[in-house]
Amino acid sequence: MRDKLLLTGVIGTVIVALCCFTPVLVILLGVVGLSALTGVLDYVLIPALAVFVLLTIYALVRRNRSQQEHTDV
Repeated sequence: MRDKLLLTGVIGTVIVALCCFTPVLVILLGVVGLSALTGVLDYVLIPALAVFVLLTIYALVRRNRSQQEHTDV
């Protein structure tokens, strides 16, 4: 379960970072004909990036605590 949480956080962070910092999403929206939505992307992508980064940090902290509990016992 914890590895799935970490995997979800890392994959989400990578995908959102690619969409934030490269014109991949803008090009795809232009090809599909939805280029009018590019003005709204900042309101969606930046919070999504923050959520996925926090999810990754949470999963890493939880994983480290779990490993420390197993080594202490």
